[in-house]
Amino acid sequence: MRPVVAEIVRSGFVEGRHYGSLVALRSDASVDWSVGDVTSPVLPRSCNKPLQALAMVELGLDLKPELLALACASHSGESFHVEGARAILESVGLSDDALQTPPDYPLDDAARDSLLREGGSRQSILMNCSGKHTAMLATCVINGWDTATYRSPDHPLQVAIASSFASMTGEPVSHVAVDGCGAPLLSTSLVGLARAFSRLALGRDGSDQPSDHAARIADAIRSHPAYVSGSRRDERELLTAIPGSIGKAGAESCYAIALPDGRAFATKTDDGAARVRPVLMAAALQRSGVLDEPGVDADAVRRTGHVALLGGGEPVGEIRAAF
Repeated sequence: MRPVVAEIVRSGFVEGRHYGSLVALRSDASVDWSVGDVTSPVLPRSCNKPLQALAMVELGLDLKPELLALACASHSGESFHVEGARAILESVGLSDDALQTPPDYPLDDAARDSLLREGGSRQSILMNCSGKHTAMLATCVINGWDTATYRSPDHPLQVAIASSFASMTGEPVSHVAVDGCGAPLLSTSLVGLARAFSRLALGRDGSDQPSDHAARIADAIRSHPAYVSGSRRDERELLTAIPGSIGKAGAESCYAIALPDGRAFATKTDDGAARVRPVLMAAALQRSGVLDEPGVDADAVRRTGHVALLGGGEPVGEIRAAF
């Protein structure tokens, strides 16, 4: 059993608990502190996307920074996300029909409501992983690979992604699952995930040598955080509050953040509750003293980590970190 990392407090009463694990790395990628099991394999879900995008850049994918950020995204389905995904497809002569993401509505409430008012329906291009998938398709076209089987684990694209991923995490891929979007999902530990983000933030490859490819991914995330998530998402607010940071949230309450000096953080809860994810990351950053550093908007970071519990439409409690 992993330790309690957060408590659900309503009207002063602890009505529930979240169990999980966290790790914080120093700039040299050594472990500064940890809670729970941070060395066993996990499935980091969409936290893997920047690493998948890195492999695609290594394979010749050449996109404008905002579109490269979109390749790293679990986007909200706002108009600029959809237009960007289509721009990636059009750049290699493909249309929405080539996408194999499950049809879905936008994640963003306003975008979804607008679509429904207009009589729209679920579409593959609206699914939050379409930026990654359009980039995968573009990479296949660039390399002359089959686009109909691009999600298959034995496709040359996915084999190359797995190799690059293992190099960046410093760990072998012990499990290959199927992600929610249908693409291969690679395992690593929380330490491995944080290590990979540290290398991205520093612009280094898996051998800790300077890498223009890694630097391009980090710069794209830094310069276009709204493309990586959405204009109204807590991830965008956090990256904006900590200059030079990079990060990515994932399903099952996964989260990875790296600072420009290479310090990195990774979290996951056992129950996968999305609501506790930002609470844990804000608390981890505070524990490491990041909120006291020059240039950091500490109030904004704290806001991302505040999740109120409502009673009668009014706040009566919160989810609080317990580590």
